Amino acid sequence: MYRAIEPYFASWRTSAYRKPIILHGARQVGKTFTVRKLGATFDNFVEANFEEAPYLKDIFKSDLKAARIIRDLSLALKVEIIPGKTLLFLDEIQKVPEAIIALRYLYEELPTLHVIAAGSLLNFAIEKVGVPVGRVDFLYLYPMSWIEFLIATGNEIICKAILDHDINMAESDIVHEKILKLLCEYFAIGGMPEVVNCWINTHDPYTCARLQQSIINSYRQDFHKYARDQQIKYVEVVFAGVAQQMGRKFQFKNIAGEYRKRELAPALDLLINACVIHKIQHTSANGLPLGAEANDEKFKLIMLDIGLAQALLGLDLGDWFLNGTPEFINKGNLVEAFVGQELHAYADPHIKNSLYFWLREAEAKHRSSTAEVDYIVQKKAAVVPIEVKSGKGAGMKSMRLFLDSHPKSTYGIRYSTNNYSVYNQINSYPLYAIPLSLDWQYDTGSP
Repeated sequence: MYRAIEPYFASWRTSAYRKPIILHGARQVGKTFTVRKLGATFDNFVEANFEEAPYLKDIFKSDLKAARIIRDLSLALKVEIIPGKTLLFLDEIQKVPEAIIALRYLYEELPTLHVIAAGSLLNFAIEKVGVPVGRVDFLYLYPMSWIEFLIATGNEIICKAILDHDINMAESDIVHEKILKLLCEYFAIGGMPEVVNCWINTHDPYTCARLQQSIINSYRQDFHKYARDQQIKYVEVVFAGVAQQMGRKFQFKNIAGEYRKRELAPALDLLINACVIHKIQHTSANGLPLGAEANDEKFKLIMLDIGLAQALLGLDLGDWFLNGTPEFINKGNLVEAFVGQELHAYADPHIKNSLYFWLREAEAKHRSSTAEVDYIVQKKAAVVPIEVKSGKGAGMKSMRLFLDSHPKSTYGIRYSTNNYSVYNQINSYPLYAIPLSLDWQYDTGSP
């Protein structure tokens, strides 16, 4: 399956300024598959998985001299490791923190060796040992985007039609409805590669739903790996509570049960560190960078994948196939989460992407003056507000208030089930055209 990160790997491979890569991402988003696919293009691919082969950790105990490490790995795995010809993949590297430190010496002493490290819970290991600053590059991988889903399911022509469309022209009704129907499939299946592959092979939403539940269970089994025993129950309730509060400002008090914020807040931080939850921070959005005016006390949360969110909520995926586009109205919170998932997917993978929203809370005597813009993004040097409409509704009061109060923002973006249009500072895109609105380009990485 094609992943949009592949061109970045291709560029890295030939770069004169290449450093070892640390590939970040939650469990089962496709890190290992993607690196193995890249490895198939090398003369030699060597994979050292520290979870499957824990004995390999002893190689990093005595010293961190690059030549000795490579020699011992070669002997232990019974395969040659040749700088310039071999891709060395250190998988589940969080199991051996010393191996993270060793990346510095592999870069300094064997600069022609291609090295990629990955792991599902990397942030926790990095917190303990740090990271070789200036000696490694980072790449971030998320679940499969809508565009990647289209390509995987044999709809590359539709993918290119979306990316080449002129926003000033409406799409034909028949094509518009066809693409929305395909988008319903993506909403049901989500972007976890194993689930997408299951859908391609079976076209059975209930088999896919069971696989989503299996992934949810694997995330739960990970809790004990990064949470202390007394924290696990709090991690569990926050994990369930996030899906229930998607689409609105998160409040610990809305989690069912007698819990206090000081018990739940650390649990939420653990889930964010594990990359299974994403935070959307409030920003005043008066200028760049957006994070300079972020408010840590006001935030929303989404799960990493809308398919998994529905599995956690126990929703019936069959509704997307039986009811079609009306489900976008019925499940508005998922539509907003989908947009957040897409914004991550098309961001520069070299940078840890952050999501923001804008909120003007009403005073007690003026409740009607509350306004909220779902997302705020940076496009080049511009601050751009984004409104998400789950149906065809045209109300844009919050967007208007934002544009009126932020003179540096000259236009806004609306995503909905409506067709393309441009009117009065609002660029309207169908939900399926988010990558077009972000000027994202489909690149196979081929010469």
